[in-house]
Amino acid sequence: MSTLDAEGRHRARIVEAARSWIGTPYRHQASRKGVGCDCLGLVRAVFEEIAGRPVDPPAPYQPDWAERSGADRLVEAARRHCGEPVPFARARAGDIVLFRWREGVAAKHAGILTDPDHFIHAYEAAGVIESALVFSWRRRIAAIHRIPRPIPL
Repeated sequence: MSTLDAEGRHRARIVEAARSWIGTPYRHQASRKGVGCDCLGLVRAVFEEIAGRPVDPPAPYQPDWAERSGADRLVEAARRHCGEPVPFARARAGDIVLFRWREGVAAKHAGILTDPDHFIHAYEAAGVIESALVFSWRRRIAAIHRIPRPIPL
């Protein structure tokens, strides 16, 4: 089996896992498929399923946590669990995409790319959906990270 084949299967598994959450209602701080999740809960659950290891549970947070803390906690956590970010030009299906609402503020939203022009995310007004990665989303990208393959036992 070639590395490319294994990489393609890994990415397909990530996208399939993320798509299985579509239709889950939005619930702040939740992470239960079909019951409710926010963007962080969705990404954490897919990461844990695919990487085969848990992610540190976040401390309780308010909807305005990014504005209040001053720290870029989402970017820091992605680095800790996924390594350094990849340039947008190298983004692939299955990558985690982080967004900041405006320059100079912490990243506050996350999703999973399904192809170069679409991503799955939990959105307050709609629950878990697949959206087009249109210009208004692209210009807010703060970082892109790869979900690592599981470590064999």
